Amino acid sequence: MDMNFRLLINGQLIETKQTMAVLNPATEEVAAHCPRADEKVAEKAIQAALSAFPSWAATPLSKRAECINKFADMMANHKQELASLLTKEQGKPVAESLAEVDYSIAYARYFASLKMEPQTVHEDDACKVEEHHMPLGVVGAIIPWNFPLLVLNFKLPAALLAGNTIVIKPSPTTPLATLHLMSLCKDVFPAGVVNVITDQNDLGSYLTGHSDIAKISFTGSTETGKKVMANAAGTIKRLTLELGGNDPAIVLANADIDSTAEKIFATSFVNCGQVCIAIKRTYVHSSIHDQLCAKLVELANQSIIGDGAEQGTTIGPLQNKQQFEKVKVFLEKAKKDGHIIAGGNVLSGAGYFIEPTLVTDVRDGTDIVDQEQFGPILPIIKYEDVDDIVNMINQQPYGLGASIWSRDIAQAQELAQKVSAGTVWINQHFSIAPNIPFAGARQSGLGVEFSVAGLLEYTQIKIINQAK
Repeated sequence: MDMNFRLLINGQLIETKQTMAVLNPATEEVAAHCPRADEKVAEKAIQAALSAFPSWAATPLSKRAECINKFADMMANHKQELASLLTKEQGKPVAESLAEVDYSIAYARYFASLKMEPQTVHEDDACKVEEHHMPLGVVGAIIPWNFPLLVLNFKLPAALLAGNTIVIKPSPTTPLATLHLMSLCKDVFPAGVVNVITDQNDLGSYLTGHSDIAKISFTGSTETGKKVMANAAGTIKRLTLELGGNDPAIVLANADIDSTAEKIFATSFVNCGQVCIAIKRTYVHSSIHDQLCAKLVELANQSIIGDGAEQGTTIGPLQNKQQFEKVKVFLEKAKKDGHIIAGGNVLSGAGYFIEPTLVTDVRDGTDIVDQEQFGPILPIIKYEDVDDIVNMINQQPYGLGASIWSRDIAQAQELAQKVSAGTVWINQHFSIAPNIPFAGARQSGLGVEFSVAGLLEYTQIKIINQAK
């Protein structure tokens, strides 16, 4: 594998005067160095995308889809090396990295399969009205560090199929797999259609405020999302914001304890808890609280924490030092406000490792419950009245996802209608697919990703109203 990482701008792989180190979070050693763009380099990328836009927008949709499928083929053909880079820079176990590449391929192929035909919305003796969907222009895609390739494929295939060009900015702590993939795909798309720049979190405002960028698709924290939204207001940019979540799981008294515990643990601690739609707080009816906790403790104690590149590892490190320090603060708050029944320790030595931690005897109104930890800590809250829990959940600012666990499906469905969230799962969590719309409620997001609805977020509706 070529470890000489370069940016992709206007169909050319380029180096920059400045470089930056990318650390392996399991060892805190330098995994590689890569280019670092400045505003001049970013401007070249934007102008390349702007120049390429008219020709790409005029390219038949079938040809655009063909290019996206070739992009998916490239990921499939280089799956092992992409997964290896993901583990090296992100920290997740190799099995999770391989799954991320597989899901990335699936999302790319799904969008390549979609059509955008004009629709007749009205016709009578006086007129015919058609609805068309036109590309917007240059899309700025800002990618987080928890799923570098997967989130890229939430955005790039939809943006390009719709006829837009794109400037991609991966996270400064996880740019390697993206840069490597784009170097492999240099000739898959016409020059300027896809461009990739890197930064040290200092080019975001330049992109989001730029007059030649028509849309920003951002995945990240709610606080950063507010800044993106404010900065984009000057040019009334189109926005898709997939933001923070503090997803609750509500376990009813009649839930299957063993099955529920296994699924809750898996979807709380996947990727070391660094998932926007991971379960981040679990409400358990008092009648089964102790039994469920005992099963969760058993699962936590079975976890194998370590370098994601090592065989058998089930939970890797936090991805970066800043997040590591944040989670350590949450860990101390959990010890102060609740009772640790599993984990609770920061591992000594190199790497950003924290044991999977379960906290009981906590309540709403404490930071460990009200705020998004984005790490391997799960607060478990005992309750008596489920309606009280739903009311508290609906009063909080986040509304990305939620789940309800019960043997009584009718009861669970009725409760799901009352929970304010973009997605409410029943007897599962973190189940997503490219054909299922995904959208956050309240301060968890703006706009829709995935599905035809997500594709149309990258278009401008145009009505052609013709008199007869």
